[in-house]
Amino acid sequence: MSDFYPESGPAGGGFAGNAPGNVPEFSVSEISQAVKRTLEGTFERVRVRGEISGFKRAASGHLYMALKDESAVLDAVCWRGTAGRLSIKPEDGMEVIASGRITSYPGRSKYQIVIDSLELAGEGALLKLLEERRRKLAEEGLFAEERKQALPFLPQVIGVVTSPTGAVIRDILHRLADRFPRRVLVWPVLVQGEGAAEQVAAAIRGFNAFPADGGPLPRPDLLIVARGGGSLEDLWAFNEEVVVRAAAESRIPLISAVGHETDTTLIDFAADRRAPTPTAAAEIAVPVRRELLIQTGELERRLLAAASRLVAERQERVEGLGRGLVDPKRLVEEMNQRLDERAERLKGAWTTLLRDWQARLDRLQASLPHPRQFLAVRAEQLAGPAARLDYLRPRLLAERRQEIDGLNRVLESVSYKKVLQRGYAVVRGPEGAITRPEAVTPGLALELEFASGRAAATGGSGQPASASAADPTSAKKPAVRKGKKKSSSDDPQGSLL
Repeated sequence: MSDFYPESGPAGGGFAGNAPGNVPEFSVSEISQAVKRTLEGTFERVRVRGEISGFKRAASGHLYMALKDESAVLDAVCWRGTAGRLSIKPEDGMEVIASGRITSYPGRSKYQIVIDSLELAGEGALLKLLEERRRKLAEEGLFAEERKQALPFLPQVIGVVTSPTGAVIRDILHRLADRFPRRVLVWPVLVQGEGAAEQVAAAIRGFNAFPADGGPLPRPDLLIVARGGGSLEDLWAFNEEVVVRAAAESRIPLISAVGHETDTTLIDFAADRRAPTPTAAAEIAVPVRRELLIQTGELERRLLAAASRLVAERQERVEGLGRGLVDPKRLVEEMNQRLDERAERLKGAWTTLLRDWQARLDRLQASLPHPRQFLAVRAEQLAGPAARLDYLRPRLLAERRQEIDGLNRVLESVSYKKVLQRGYAVVRGPEGAITRPEAVTPGLALELEFASGRAAATGGSGQPASASAADPTSAKKPAVRKGKKKSSSDDPQGSLL
């Protein structure tokens, strides 16, 4: 700093006695850059232990927080490219060890640490964070017993989420082969370090996303999430929220087999069943085939023995009931005898019944009158009306005959044949009677009806006489005598004949 702040002026008395022109002037930016260079040169890389406070993630992806202890606060920033590679996710109240470089932020005259890596500060801090996270997830109900599913008795397909290169998968496969061989699908994941938690959660959700039928791979009936033993830091991926939530959301029953029997992770609370070791998880997943065969044989033997005892008991019971029954042959003979008795009684009953009916009919016949008597009574009752009818019949007939004769005379008086007898004729053409002279055309076929018969005629070109039209009496001519032919000059019809 001596190049910016000289110890004395020209008189050697310090700043207070110097003239203003002897003190160097610096811009704010120059001072800020000098401080920045001094800090970065003095603290190239440091590890700082403190408690995270005021953590926030900017929209740009950068992380901003402060590290504090009992008496001081240090601002901290983690750029977006580094934030995605952090082994833990920062949270308020978390005690961590941050590694990075000290620098300044001239825009606010603050110094800060740019974080390159972040780790929890000791096992005590891890246990504290683990307890706080366990309590938080428990309050959400992720560890509730009613959420847990029953494991299938004999799964057809088992999905295993673990490292494909460790001894864990070999132990599981070997144990399954010894107990009851099943088809196993392995989803390889990292089980420790950066990105391990996200891979484990993605594997659990990936198995659950398999279609129930018709997919390229069968959907597992049971999942095993397994890892060998290690320190609390080594097993920390299975304490991350993303893994715990994926296990709690799994629709496929899940066994947690992380670490050894004394190790406990949060996935153990969310899983449907916890196994102390990966080998124990395989033992929980399937029964022993040999024991099942022995048990099945024993059940078969017991079933056959029970069936035999049941048949023997039923046979003995039937025989006992049979001894209490009457001899069927003797029973049939008795029934035949009773049937014969009933037949004889029925035959006599019919004879008695017919005799009773005959006696009843005789009594009814005796109480009925003879038909001749009945007819005589009816004849006496009809004699009076018949006599009155005989008296009235001649008078009625005479009256009806007179009425008919009168109607007959009226009918004859209005008949057109009476007119024909006075010398008239009816002229008919093809369409019926002709009443006007203009309806007669030359050559028209005509029929003339007289009182004594009919004659054919043909229409001519003559015109009716004016005298006929003026004097109706002039048209009246003597009747034509049968067998005599009149001249055309004497014919009142003119050229019609």
